[in-house]
Amino acid sequence: MLLPRINRRAAWMPDTAMVLAAGYGKRLRPLTDTLPKPLVPVAGVPTLDRILEKLDEAGVSRAVVNAHHLADRIVSHLESRAQATPKVQIVRESDALETGGGVRNALPELGPDPFFVINGDSVWLDGMSDTLHRFASGWNSETMDVYLLLYPLARVRGYKGMGDYIMDPMGKLERREERRVAPYIYMGVSILHPRAFADVDEGKFSLNEIYDRAERAGRLHGMMHDGLWYHISTPIDLEMANQRFAKGHVPDVPFF
Repeated sequence: MLLPRINRRAAWMPDTAMVLAAGYGKRLRPLTDTLPKPLVPVAGVPTLDRILEKLDEAGVSRAVVNAHHLADRIVSHLESRAQATPKVQIVRESDALETGGGVRNALPELGPDPFFVINGDSVWLDGMSDTLHRFASGWNSETMDVYLLLYPLARVRGYKGMGDYIMDPMGKLERREERRVAPYIYMGVSILHPRAFADVDEGKFSLNEIYDRAERAGRLHGMMHDGLWYHISTPIDLEMANQRFAKGHVPDVPFF
């Protein structure tokens, strides 16, 4: 018996999202020597388009996309979506600022309210409800500065790492200690409050610095994704994702 799809819509949703599209995608070379990683197609559709479509379905009206590596390709691709939603604003980076520096640089365009930050190579499928609405329903501005969407380590096909975070029953996160294994991986979808960047200087740095600062303050939380997610870092990862799309996403590890 098939379960009916649950129509779960969050009472609050970020109106704005930032999509990180400036990176070099070095581990996906040689594809990314001539094509930005967010434009590499998965099952025939660029991941950047998949993300923007997810944002549109969730009702997010604005998306800020940063660009550096092969920036003209990003700009040209997005020009073809000029009449589509969400409305896209491109922020070019003359120097590579990494993930944290990229978001910090775009803060004037992102506004004073919490916003989504999504890695430009994140590919996910909804579970029982719309992923972004389910995720946003757990945001609490009183207790959180950073909120991460997580995926179980045991279900990630082809991943060679040891996980990222431990999560307590209330959703509070603790980064994996060195030489330890953690049960969850950050899957590149988050909600950040601008105050997470308070007193942070401009320049090149990783978002991990923001996550660690929020953890020290007890304001780093997470939620487990209930659908599927594809970790696409290498050509082998990309091929496995394409195979899974072609076969209907039959998981190697059961949900329960």
